[in-house]
Amino acid sequence: MCADTPDYRDTVFLPETDFPMRAGLPQREPEWLARWQRIGVYDRLRGKTAPDGGKRQDFTLHDGPPYANGHLHIGHALNKVLKDMVVRSQQMMGRDARYVPGWDCHGLPIEWKIEEQYRAKGLNKDDVNIVDFRQECRRFAEGWIDVQRAEFKRLGITGNWDNPYLTMNFHAEAVIADEFMKFLMNGSLYQGSKPVMWSPVEKTALAEAEVEYHDLTSHTIWARFPVVALSDQGALVAMGREAEHIAAEKEALKAFLERDAIPFSIVIWTTTPWTIPQNRAVSFSPSITYGLYEVARTAEDGTISVERIVLADKLAANVLSAAKVEEGAALRLASFDTSGLHLAHPYRGIAGGQGEWDFDVPLLPGDHVTDDAGTGFVHTAPSHGDDDYQMGVKFGLPMTYNVEADGTYRRDLPLFGGQAILTPEGKEGPANVSNIKALAASGALFAKGKLKHSYPHSWRSKAPLIYRNTPQWFVAIDKPLDDG
Repeated sequence: MCADTPDYRDTVFLPETDFPMRAGLPQREPEWLARWQRIGVYDRLRGKTAPDGGKRQDFTLHDGPPYANGHLHIGHALNKVLKDMVVRSQQMMGRDARYVPGWDCHGLPIEWKIEEQYRAKGLNKDDVNIVDFRQECRRFAEGWIDVQRAEFKRLGITGNWDNPYLTMNFHAEAVIADEFMKFLMNGSLYQGSKPVMWSPVEKTALAEAEVEYHDLTSHTIWARFPVVALSDQGALVAMGREAEHIAAEKEALKAFLERDAIPFSIVIWTTTPWTIPQNRAVSFSPSITYGLYEVARTAEDGTISVERIVLADKLAANVLSAAKVEEGAALRLASFDTSGLHLAHPYRGIAGGQGEWDFDVPLLPGDHVTDDAGTGFVHTAPSHGDDDYQMGVKFGLPMTYNVEADGTYRRDLPLFGGQAILTPEGKEGPANVSNIKALAASGALFAKGKLKHSYPHSWRSKAPLIYRNTPQWFVAIDKPLDDG
């Protein structure tokens, strides 16, 4: 500024403050947090009374706890900061806004971390005493609780950090056991079984939130379920239609079926051949139009074999193309009345089967059946899928327990005992190929192929999952209770 330029600084009135020009938060924030800890901010807020001197209205935020298995990430920070905003705003509005933080100390995430340590040491979890394993998990969780608590405090989250809730506290576990006993005493508790997403690698069930979907190439098969009894040809035609139409369809069907001794089958499609031993039904849809197709297949030696199969009309061309067979005569079926139709399991009478599968398979209507893919018929194994399970409950189908926790068939299962669906490393075991070979040997394999599709995987091991039937405890909510 030159000597001739007026100095206006003394004429400008600016506010003065003791705040520094720069925040210096990395240095200042620890001082503020230490002061809050020293004066007991959380407890002092609890001691405040309402403006009229009375008790303030309670406000409680129920916090879904994080796993005690590692450092915080941005998801933890966002979650807790947003909750802290809610709690503080409720406190400012005059409520007694308590926040009790907690930690989830149970389950796969913590166990998986310990197993990683074992693998680094060349140890097998199954060789470690179960009590010792649990104690290691407890110590691991305790260590990370202390780490995460310090990190949450550093974020400025206000809460009762000295008295958090922990799912592994013995008192919490005792309360759960006490409530469980109440269900038992009032008669609402019962044991059953249900298929769940299962990891053979981790030998545990996974919740839906723990499942990731990745592309996987799977075996696909088209398998025959032979029709072993057709007591009334009218079982395959529409009911409730005009009498002359019914009569005409019955006569056409009768002539079609009685011409020569040609095998007659229902064909299903599945991407899980390993579930065929557990099949207990075939599902169809009354809203789908089906056709009875006569097809011919030429063998390498020039021999021609003819058979009749039922397929959804919309899907027939794709199925016959995949099977490389030639279509001959065809008869459209208006709909199904299955009262006179009985199927055989594909392994019925198979050599070495020891009678395991020598039973009839019912053909049942299911709302989940579509003609978007497959054959219009769904192979139904109630122990290995949710839709299958619902069909089992609805129609009283038997549940099977053929698959063990490690993803192998039970040892005494004929033909396939001990074979792995998935190996301990998460790779495909021999079970699928063995079933494909068995279907071919029994004459039930119509076609086979491969399909790349989205498939559930474990978020920890990244290995594929299976649906597996497991014993579980259920609480009936649809029955009167005996409250004593």
